[in-house]
Amino acid sequence: MDALKLIAQDSMKKEVPVINVGDVVKVHVRIKEGENKPSRIQIFEGTVIAKKHGGISETFTVRRVAHGCGIERVFPVHSPAVEKLEVVRAGKVRRAKLYYLRSRVGKAAKVKEAIR
Repeated sequence: MDALKLIAQDSMKKEVPVINVGDVVKVHVRIKEGENKPSRIQIFEGTVIAKKHGGISETFTVRRVAHGCGIERVFPVHSPAVEKLEVVRAGKVRRAKLYYLRSRVGKAAKVKEAIR
């Protein structure tokens, strides 16, 4: 078991910003569209509604509304596809999971800004 922990620690990225549930983040994701085409960076901006697991398998879920349709993506924190993580705005929440935002529309789906 200790050998697995050592391998996991070696493969973790060193400089991962601290993100919390409720924060608005920009996730820079490297995507490959075809075999012969070079990869490009796509930015996904939204509210972090959940964080799961821990260590090497840590993931976070980001939700945004585009053209009236809610989109959620789950990103592994230590994935090589995630190039950069920017915290745009810190949110003030009292829940660990913000799944209730799925049923809210407009201003009711906003999260208050934390003063830090």
